[in-house]
Amino acid sequence: MQIPRRSELSINWSLDSSCVFLNHGSFGAAPIFVQEEQSHWRNILENEPVKFFEKIAPEQMLESRKAISEMVNCDANDLALIENATSGVNTIMRSLEFNPGDEILVPDHAYQACKNAIDYVSNRWGAIVKICEIPFPIENKQIAIEAILSKITDKTVLAMIDTVTSPTGLRMPFEELVEILEEKGINVLLDAAHGIGMIELNLNKLGASYTTSNCHKWLCAPKGTAFLHVRKDLQHKIHPLTISHGMTFPLGDTSRFRHEFDWTGTRDISSHCSIPTTIERMANLVEGGWPKIMEINRNLAIKGRDIICERLGIAKPCPDDMISCIATIPLPRIATGGIPLHEPDPLHELLQEKYKIQIPVWSWESPKGRFIRISAQLYNSIEEYQYLSEALATELGI
Repeated sequence: MQIPRRSELSINWSLDSSCVFLNHGSFGAAPIFVQEEQSHWRNILENEPVKFFEKIAPEQMLESRKAISEMVNCDANDLALIENATSGVNTIMRSLEFNPGDEILVPDHAYQACKNAIDYVSNRWGAIVKICEIPFPIENKQIAIEAILSKITDKTVLAMIDTVTSPTGLRMPFEELVEILEEKGINVLLDAAHGIGMIELNLNKLGASYTTSNCHKWLCAPKGTAFLHVRKDLQHKIHPLTISHGMTFPLGDTSRFRHEFDWTGTRDISSHCSIPTTIERMANLVEGGWPKIMEINRNLAIKGRDIICERLGIAKPCPDDMISCIATIPLPRIATGGIPLHEPDPLHELLQEKYKIQIPVWSWESPKGRFIRISAQLYNSIEEYQYLSEALATELGI
């Protein structure tokens, strides 16, 4: 089979032309103009490092926080610029104090790295992690809501809720869940690793205690860019993973939260400085800006999933309203040979080597099964999913 073409917009990316790249969801892919913008800021940094860190960087970081705040509707002063959403979850968990017997609710579809952080902190305080099992395939979002709410007790103090689950690609009913849980006095840690640039986020309306989201995924910013949003009434509890000068600097006209997170030591922040241009230039790629980008990517993900399911004779594992820009598909029973998540699946290796397809394939225990997950970004085309479906049918003997 011949390698399919990408979309016309793919000229904005420097992706290997010999690769069918259907895995934007793992690490993102920065357009060429974003790479150039980051190089621009690196040059500024190295031309005069002292001036950069003392004067230029604080001003540009403020512009970056403002640009993000406009996309997610919040006060820019409530945002901290961090490296990734896993760091955001760690920041919250390492800052909070728990009592023995306190319960932390975590769905079984949670990202394993974030669950590890919760397990680690819970063990230190004697808190209890309660795992909520959500079925997959799933018939509707109400099942997820009821499954999570059924695990609440009078000892539940915190719940980590995904916007879009990493292993199963489900757009969770996080708006409803945040409202219900917060009204019950349960703090919500919203893991929006798949968030900004992928789905609409209105943080002021949501009212979650804590929200963290990657900018290097669906926003297409440089690697190592993310934000952490902490509600004003909780900021006094939260400190960066690296304690630095901000803990004791005179406050002046800012908050301790701002002081602590704005400077945690010398690091290359050219990626964060690139965020305003990333948001603006990406929006200009299509008429209609970011809302249209999200719509295009979502529609493409749904079409791609439907093509694969139809070709392999698989029932759609979730309704369309639980799909955003990624979709996980259970492989049929004939697909044997899956091995644990942390080791490469033989099918993943085969698809990459024989068909030049980059796509995750893995086995999962809860929910149990062997899965593939497709992503949809502006550079992708419907032909790529058709190509994948034929490759899968050939290798699975369908």
